[in-house]
Amino acid sequence: MPSSPLARRAYLDWNATTPLHPEAKAAMTAALDVFGNPSSIHQEGRAARAMLEAARADVAAMVGGEAENTVFTSGASEALSALMRIGPCASCGGAALAGAVLMSAVEHVAVLAAAPPEARIITVDSRGLVDEEALRRALNAHGPALVFIQLANNETGVIQPVPTLSAIIHDAGGLLVVDGVQAPGKMPLDITALGADALVLSAHKFGGPKGVGAMIFRNASVRLASAFIAGGGQERGQRGGTENLPGIIGMGAAARAALEDNAAPARMVALRDAFERALLALHPEALLVNAAPRLPNTTLFALPGVSASQALITFDLGGVAVSSGSACSSGKVKASHVLEAMGAAPALREGAVRVSLGCETSEAEMAQALAVLAKLTVKRAEKSEAA
Repeated sequence: MPSSPLARRAYLDWNATTPLHPEAKAAMTAALDVFGNPSSIHQEGRAARAMLEAARADVAAMVGGEAENTVFTSGASEALSALMRIGPCASCGGAALAGAVLMSAVEHVAVLAAAPPEARIITVDSRGLVDEEALRRALNAHGPALVFIQLANNETGVIQPVPTLSAIIHDAGGLLVVDGVQAPGKMPLDITALGADALVLSAHKFGGPKGVGAMIFRNASVRLASAFIAGGGQERGQRGGTENLPGIIGMGAAARAALEDNAAPARMVALRDAFERALLALHPEALLVNAAPRLPNTTLFALPGVSASQALITFDLGGVAVSSGSACSSGKVKASHVLEAMGAAPALREGAVRVSLGCETSEAEMAQALAVLAKLTVKRAEKSEAA
């Protein structure tokens, strides 16, 4: 972790946001001196354009895509909203796919909030996995559809079998938008292998800066039906407005770093599994979300009798940053729509705590979190005796 006044704290909320990678910071600092507009044809503009296109190639390479099919945005929420409200087309001459909008019940709120009233929700099972038969029924009932599936859930870490779901969707003539925000640096990510028609990313989830993201289309035939921000035709005519050059440069550098660090997932899963073993030794009654394949860095658990708000306060006072679920709902500790969709037990819904690790997480930070959990044991025992 970068040195700061909070250097003695343990940061275990990497699914919410990540520290800026040193390579991204260095690249952004250099980009601040490149003042040309990437759309200008003079030397200064060409220098800016060259840096922009190099970053585009780096982001595309991270997901096995092509630079020409990559469009930069202000973040994943903007990209998902644009794909939801305008819709992608595939060799359609500018006409969006005419059909229903389908999404899983465990999508990020950026998808759920942007969905039209008539959108259809696809149920998930108790493990958090999309019900394939429910998806087939919805596609049969509503015809070719635009389907949104989150590759890895930000709260539970559960990984969807996207290649299988993609085959079902494409067989029915639909298009698939994959929210891949949580995947970079944690699992293999290839747009072709996934079968995604559009893949959405956010830089600050893998060591890049906040306020920049991207949508990558599977090939040159898939695009938004029209620009979602009118302007000077930037970003292949998909998003008008002068590009955020330093942010994009930082995203490109972070993408290179994520692609090169092949050992990170194994390090994270070793720390996560050791943490979970110690957690269960301290609290044999702890509830864990671990029935389905999940990200190597994510643990979602609850201690019966300990509310999420109580746990978060105790962790924070103990110098450990964790979350109750999605950071987009922080400050409003409330029941998770993800756990509700999974039919999770009340104790899990009311007390869920998310611990999420990163490429720099240390054993000392995990030990600090376990020390806090030991304090929660004492507090619960005292409360029980008082009762």
